[in-house]
Amino acid sequence: MPRGDGTGPVGGSGPGTGRGMGRGGGGRGRMGGTKPGAGPAGQCVCPGCGATTPHQVGVPCYQVSCPKCGANMVRQ
Repeated sequence: MPRGDGTGPVGGSGPGTGRGMGRGGGGRGRMGGTKPGAGPAGQCVCPGCGATTPHQVGVPCYQVSCPKCGANMVRQ
């Protein structure tokens, strides 16, 4: 912005293309969602039959077997 009018240099780098714009962003922050370390709350879900069990602190869901069909559970 050489003149402070918001146009910037010629060549497609005008307003709205500065830092932090259009980079995907908008995520859930660090350690959010179903990533490892998602916190103590939540449930383990069986991808095969859909059965759910409460998540146990310190035990990853993929190490828990489904009580109905025996498949490895996943974190919801």
